[in-house]
Amino acid sequence: MDGTLIDTEPYWMEAENDLIESHGGTWSDAQAFQLVGNALIVSGRIIKEQTGIPLTPEEIVDALLERVVVKLREHVPWRPGARELLLAARDAGLPCALVTMSYESFARVLVDSLPAGTFEVVVTGDMVEHGKPHPEPYLRAAHNLALAPEQCVAIEDSATGVRSAVAAGVPTLAVPHLVEIPQLDGLVVVPDLAAVSLDDLPRLAERARATR
Repeated sequence: MDGTLIDTEPYWMEAENDLIESHGGTWSDAQAFQLVGNALIVSGRIIKEQTGIPLTPEEIVDALLERVVVKLREHVPWRPGARELLLAARDAGLPCALVTMSYESFARVLVDSLPAGTFEVVVTGDMVEHGKPHPEPYLRAAHNLALAPEQCVAIEDSATGVRSAVAAGVPTLAVPHLVEIPQLDGLVVVPDLAAVSLDDLPRLAERARATR
């Protein structure tokens, strides 16, 4: 979701800086980039370890979420082509799942900004035992869609995200954003979703399958 469908990484980075500086710490862009795609609690632990601010990882996550949810309610910053592709899938009756390591309270803001039924399934970081890059989030999404993983297509922008999807056996379309995408079997890279139509997805999925 973050970085794939919507460009909320600047919201997270601003929230991280504000929170850490309010407790006398410092935070760099390089440190922020290492959090991209991680489960939120993992990010909370990293912030705690690297800054030593007097909050638990859980308190760090709660504070960041509160700040970012406020910003997202004010404006949803769609990435090029993402909203159009989602609406085209909805109109065609193609079932979609949102698989994100953000928590349900954050994902719900995005879901509610779209027409009802755009996402048939939502899997968030607080719904799974193992977050990305573990395959559990994508395996759960495929199960809840009543589809085999190989029948699905994942769209991801982070290293942890593509590793999760590929490990689950889902043909994966990578849309690089802020971090480098590893070269993996089962993966096809495109510059952005503005260049991808609904009709392109079966062909791209087959290209991804062919690399395994």
